[in-house]
Amino acid sequence: MESAKQAINYVSETIQGAASGASKETNKEIAKDNNVNVGTRLSAAKDAVGDKVDQTTHENKAEAHKQYAKA
Repeated sequence: MESAKQAINYVSETIQGAASGASKETNKEIAKDNNVNVGTRLSAAKDAVGDKVDQTTHENKAEAHKQYAKA
């Protein structure tokens, strides 16, 4: 039962990590766009950094759940 719970958590964290990665890429593109005002670009750059942190956190949690599910 515990391994099934860990497998579900693994899938959840993997999905969340992918969503954060997609958001990061979108924010990076906005930050690079010269047609967007400077305030928006700076905000997007800040958000991209936060998204990267979230992505890494979710990927690390997913890996931990994967390892626990195997045990």
